[in-house]
Amino acid sequence: MSDIKRRTLIKFLFSGGLGSYLAVNSGILNAFSRVDEGRSAWHRYDSSIVIDGLGGAFSLKDPLTPDSLDIFKRSGISALNMTVPYPGDNYVETLKKVEKTKSIIEQNSTHLCLIQSASDILEAKQENKLGIIMGFQSTEMFDESLSGISEFSKMGVRVMQVSYNGPSILGSGGLVKKDFGITSLGKKAIEIMESEKVLVDLSHSGKRTVASAIKQARRPIVISHTGCNAVYEHPRNNDDAELRAVAEAGGLVGIYLMPFLEGGDHEIKADMVIKHILHAYKVCGEDHIAIGSDQGVVPVNDGPEYRESISKEVERRIAAGISAPGETPHRPPFIPELNSERRMELVAYKLNQKGLSDRVVEKVIGNNWLRVFSVVWN
Repeated sequence: MSDIKRRTLIKFLFSGGLGSYLAVNSGILNAFSRVDEGRSAWHRYDSSIVIDGLGGAFSLKDPLTPDSLDIFKRSGISALNMTVPYPGDNYVETLKKVEKTKSIIEQNSTHLCLIQSASDILEAKQENKLGIIMGFQSTEMFDESLSGISEFSKMGVRVMQVSYNGPSILGSGGLVKKDFGITSLGKKAIEIMESEKVLVDLSHSGKRTVASAIKQARRPIVISHTGCNAVYEHPRNNDDAELRAVAEAGGLVGIYLMPFLEGGDHEIKADMVIKHILHAYKVCGEDHIAIGSDQGVVPVNDGPEYRESISKEVERRIAAGISAPGETPHRPPFIPELNSERRMELVAYKLNQKGLSDRVVEKVIGNNWLRVFSVVWN
């Protein structure tokens, strides 16, 4: 990172806002939500850094359409952590997908950019682009040499999980009956990830794996997308003790917009998302809570064809043994009230209405992620 970029980033992190940076460099995003336009607009959204700690932007199979590219700009999202390989992909498949992802970003450079540093996110905001952070949610691309960590890091991968729902060579997922904690290979992997400036993610991990990984880490560590067991107990959610431990280690917890926030088959309301965020805020503190939506930027076209495809996907995940309890075709895997490219603004608005100050809301929707990235990557 250049001295100029470093000084700019430090100034931003301590100022708590983007106003002066954009006033000098111009390029403020000017977009309006097509959902609840005006009624749920948060007045500082378009001048704020907005980061989704886990989300999707595009398929590696289908070409990006002009409509999708326009949605990226309207979303107001400065950057998101996008999972590149599908859980189960081996080294060869992962390599192909990383190269394909970088190619798509380069081909659409007027709308997208690859994020390698925290200062890249500031530039993405200035240039009104969606920054893509390449991440892994699984470990099948690694062998016992762990050489793939350095290789993929050099290719631009900046976030890596130690497990998905099942067991891995590094640790145990949250659906494993016997969680043995982080493995000896996992301890070595965390050391390599930290030396390669890769952010370690404990999403999907079992309790012992979370606890032992936090103890092993020397840099901030995250749970990028989860919910709070104190609000609704589910294997994909985390206990207060885990959330607090991540915060005390300087990391953060991202709350997702997934169907594991409440029981039943009914559609989950936005207020339930806010309930989880506010609980995590109470447990972790204002500097250690964020959003990891686990949603695509482009809103879901929720019709009969989509519901049929979801039913087939749930059946496929169950057959593959990678589904989480509660996955059902009867409940959409998103929050209908937040089914908008401006969902992050809708969350910001609701948090503001619940009494969180503008300064704290800015932390939750982006500044906290920026802080962690700056510590780990730079």
